[in-house]
Amino acid sequence: MTVEYRHARDALDGLLHDGMTLAVGGFGLCGNPNDLIEAVRDSGVKDLTVVSNNMGVDGKGLGILLENDQVRRVLASYVGENKLFAQRYLDGELEVEFVPQGTLGERLRAGGAGIPAFYTPTGVGTPVAEGKPVEEFDGRRYVLERAVVADLSLVHARRADRYGNLVYRYTARNFNPVIATAGRVTVVEAEQITDEPIDPDVVVTPGIYTHRLVAARERVKDIEKRTVRERAEAPAPAGGAS
Repeated sequence: MTVEYRHARDALDGLLHDGMTLAVGGFGLCGNPNDLIEAVRDSGVKDLTVVSNNMGVDGKGLGILLENDQVRRVLASYVGENKLFAQRYLDGELEVEFVPQGTLGERLRAGGAGIPAFYTPTGVGTPVAEGKPVEEFDGRRYVLERAVVADLSLVHARRADRYGNLVYRYTARNFNPVIATAGRVTVVEAEQITDEPIDPDVVVTPGIYTHRLVAARERVKDIEKRTVRERAEAPAPAGGAS
């Protein structure tokens, strides 16, 4: 059963504790559950293990939890855009498990599907496979990867109905669907919440995975990197100026 809350802090009430594993949707700054991330920051919970594709950027997205010294360990596929994340890792202040991006998605999907582990060829012969069982199937070597099940999943959706069914917007979908399934408890912030049930043919995440729901507040959507072409000078009008 999905329960709707008025504020993000209320939606997380009773769910947060020190040392917990938190799975968070988003890719860069796209599809981040920002209201819920800010509520985690404001709670003061610490020693978190965060599972996410990356940790946002400095001062935005999951980067605010790093700045507030609330994160002990990270499972992610990418560091690059967050200088504080990279520096704390290099200084030995932050434990980081690098996971190939497809493997990370599959570990989350497996966790949501009740599959404890799976074999993949990705990472064989690299540091990713160190300390993990490796087996050969049909002449090819595969490394065993464990599923990820989080204590709490935080998800951002474009639209939700009051039954907890979810639809995402374009690339903001990214890791959100697999993270929604991988949490023992899943809390969703949605830009739109409708009384009318969403057409089952377009539902991406069924409401059975959504435990708590809150309306996302309107905010300016941050752009991680804005790249534009240099403006070319306009050609002079034919025949000279009139």
